[in-house]
Amino acid sequence: MTAVPLSFPRPPRLRVPVRALVAALLAGALCAQAVAALRPHVPLLIAATVLSLAMEGVLYRWQRGMLPVFAKSHLDITVRHVVRDLLLVVGLLLLGGQNQEPGYAPLVAGLLAFYALHCMIQAVSVLVRRTRTLPVVTRNIDASALRLSPAPPVLLRRPGPRLLAFGLPATAGLLATAATADRRWAALGIALSLGLAALGLCALLLRLLPSRRPVTEQQALDWLDAWLAEYRPTVGLYFSGGPSSAYQANMWLEPLAKLEGRPLIVLRERFMVQKLAATDVPVICLPKVSTLMRLEQSTLEVLIHPSNSGKTSQVVRIPTIKHTFVNHGESDKLSSCNPYAKAYDEVWVAGPAARERYALAEVGVEDKDVVEIGRPQLDAVRPCAGPPAGTYTTVLYAPTWEGWDGNPGNTSVIEAGENIVRALLADPGVRLLYKPHPLTGSVDPRAGAADLRIRDLVRAANRERSGPRPAEDGELARLTAELDRLTLCVARSGADQLERMGSQSAPEEGRAAAVERVTEAWDAAYWAALPEWEHQVVTEARPALYSCFNQADLLISDVSSVISDFLASEKPYAVANTSGLSADGFRKAFPTVRAATVLTPDASGVPELLAAVRDPEKDELAEARAELKRHLLGPAEPSAQERFDRAVQELCAAAREHRVRMAERLAAELPGPRRQEVPAPQ
Repeated sequence: MTAVPLSFPRPPRLRVPVRALVAALLAGALCAQAVAALRPHVPLLIAATVLSLAMEGVLYRWQRGMLPVFAKSHLDITVRHVVRDLLLVVGLLLLGGQNQEPGYAPLVAGLLAFYALHCMIQAVSVLVRRTRTLPVVTRNIDASALRLSPAPPVLLRRPGPRLLAFGLPATAGLLATAATADRRWAALGIALSLGLAALGLCALLLRLLPSRRPVTEQQALDWLDAWLAEYRPTVGLYFSGGPSSAYQANMWLEPLAKLEGRPLIVLRERFMVQKLAATDVPVICLPKVSTLMRLEQSTLEVLIHPSNSGKTSQVVRIPTIKHTFVNHGESDKLSSCNPYAKAYDEVWVAGPAARERYALAEVGVEDKDVVEIGRPQLDAVRPCAGPPAGTYTTVLYAPTWEGWDGNPGNTSVIEAGENIVRALLADPGVRLLYKPHPLTGSVDPRAGAADLRIRDLVRAANRERSGPRPAEDGELARLTAELDRLTLCVARSGADQLERMGSQSAPEEGRAAAVERVTEAWDAAYWAALPEWEHQVVTEARPALYSCFNQADLLISDVSSVISDFLASEKPYAVANTSGLSADGFRKAFPTVRAATVLTPDASGVPELLAAVRDPEKDELAEARAELKRHLLGPAEPSAQERFDRAVQELCAAAREHRVRMAERLAAELPGPRRQEVPAPQ
């Protein structure tokens, strides 16, 4: 849950100055330490050392993005820590006067031994990590046979925090010696650091014992083959992408789980296993192509692709599997009819509009390969129940992101977003829900800056409003905790992938139904806990977009799949035209706008739009929306889930027929065993 009063991400314009300040303070502290050691000056030496250690803590706690910059400059944590300690030693030598070198020689030797142990720990930690990196990552599967064990402590796996923690006693001891001229403090500190490093090294070495290791790579592959043979999957969802693209797969999880047969989810990136939303469908992640090819010998018949990626070409080569593209949403954007779609056996679309789109695009997709299945996800979208019944008209402004091609018509955030929001906030009877695309600002900084300004406008508008707030009864907190228990990984925060595999074993029976039930209750509690007069900024995974649809009386968006999905409700919607086209040209270029109110960048038409939403007699586009809904999403009967399931079964049958033909052809082409002629008896 994210409401306006909560915290907001730091504006991009503040990140560079903050990072520059941290880098400057760290560099200044090391320079000051060098000056203090060479003079020598004890107070300055102590202050500079403490400041440099504090900046190291800031780097690893809040500014981890700067660590690669230091590493590329050959100033990583090891170099900085060695320089810091050696400057302390130099300062101590100069403070002690002449002929003090023999007394400090054991301390220097102890420091060198500590850094040698640090290097050994790092080498052994790499070996341990390799033994714990299996060729397959699973979820919702009992993988106990792989000898899954808890991960080593985080401190032993990360060299930077480990060096800071283990080396702190040595540095503190040297500082105490500088302040008191008593070398026993330095000896004690170095001895403690050596002891910590030795204990860490022993703990890691124990994990390399054969009895403490997970299975070997070959044993893991054999286990995978055995599991596939036992589970016998028939249809799978294949997905590859970046961390922010998980929503593209998540929207197909529920329709996949409702299919007949034995569904499976196939991922390629290890991090994506944790990015997937709650599901009971078995998940396997196969990062290597050689491991992926083992699917050819499985019972898998169909793979469903919600997005195109570079790694898609690696799996479509498997001839025993039929591949279909379903996309993660349909719109009039060029990406909805990508030429790559011709690489699939079939392309599944929502309705006739998408079929026409592919025909007009002439990207090589033949009409016979296009199958209309509707949008199974939209079962959660409630139909229009009439004009707003309460005091406020709820308007959902859900703009899309700026895209990769720089087209100004992709998003309204930059040119029209603030004008639209100002016009909506100017109406005292409007309650605004602002839900920006997760990728807003990822390509064009202007979009990110405009998004932050829009949030400021919403926050300022809320300060001008007041009214009663619902009493807190704890129901939302209780449901949040229950939903987290059902959907989140129960592994500890320091767990690695191997440990999470063990904690995300086969789900308990009935979990999927429980998640659906609690999610519905959570949505109701969430909206009930918010004042009806308060505007909201929604950026978290919960509440979902479709939940916002059900609250909204009106949608304002851009040319994207959002408006296609919203049409399932047949509620009024508007599209911002920042393309530079005329209103008529805009509607002609983008058929999904045909039943929409077109807004200019100055948002001058917002008052008339709100009037049409509140008064059905002024709504001249109701029939057009109903007709466009059928054109975009197909007929209401049979349901989209039924059409989706039928398409899967038919493609599975085609895959089985193809396998039979290939087997017959292979048997005919291969020569039979040679017969040895036996000489006739004399």
